[in-house]
Amino acid sequence: MRKINVTIWNEFIHEAAPDAAGEYIRRIYPEGIHSFLKQKLAADDLTIRTATLNQPEQGLPDSVLKTTDVLLWWGHCAHDRVDDALVERIHQRVLDGMGVIVLHSGHLSKIFRRLMGTRCRLRWREVGEKERLWVVAPGHPIVAGVPETFTLPHSEMYGERFDIPDDGKIIFMSWFEGGNVFRSGVAFRRDSGKVFYFSPGHETYPIYHDPNILRILSNAIRWAASELQPPRVTPTPEPHEPITTENPLKDLDPELIHGKR
Repeated sequence: MRKINVTIWNEFIHEAAPDAAGEYIRRIYPEGIHSFLKQKLAADDLTIRTATLNQPEQGLPDSVLKTTDVLLWWGHCAHDRVDDALVERIHQRVLDGMGVIVLHSGHLSKIFRRLMGTRCRLRWREVGEKERLWVVAPGHPIVAGVPETFTLPHSEMYGERFDIPDDGKIIFMSWFEGGNVFRSGVAFRRDSGKVFYFSPGHETYPIYHDPNILRILSNAIRWAASELQPPRVTPTPEPHEPITTENPLKDLDPELIHGKR
């Protein structure tokens, strides 16, 4: 059985705050969202480790990143503190085949915006209203074992318009008690890598305790890791048909024309 190497990255800011809000969140996630998800997503085919913003190299040195098949990313209030060089390394790993699952407020993270090429803005409202999720891509691997629709009793509202590219496949749509709708689960491909954005997961509600949410994340990990490939190279194939046209640039140095490949 092939093992999938999973890294769960979390800011770990809210849960560690020495204030009333932090105390409240610790009742839901005593050791942080990352530790909770590591425990709940544990499976024989997964090797899971965690990383946080305040660790050396922001938790993702090359030794970790290069051995990660799927990266889960939870960020909220410290997007600007993530080092640009780290974002570049993650981006290259995704293009080379690493899967990434961006959670909740990670829609404004540097890495998600880099992968999308847009500002990824949306509407939001925080009043603890009900959210109903609908599966709109039946048969997709991410929805295996998930009911057609289910509700979260309390959630932070994320609403349209969601500023993401049109090439994503919508997996889930959400309706909120206040009347808004949202593309709450969208899958993308970026070169050899897969990207899944999933919005439910506000830190002040026990959303990651919900078995349907955990099933979705579990499915998404396996989907994102299913087609890992070695880094692509630019090929110089032999022609399939004879080329008789004379090359007018044959006497020039190829590197002057094409650069180093």
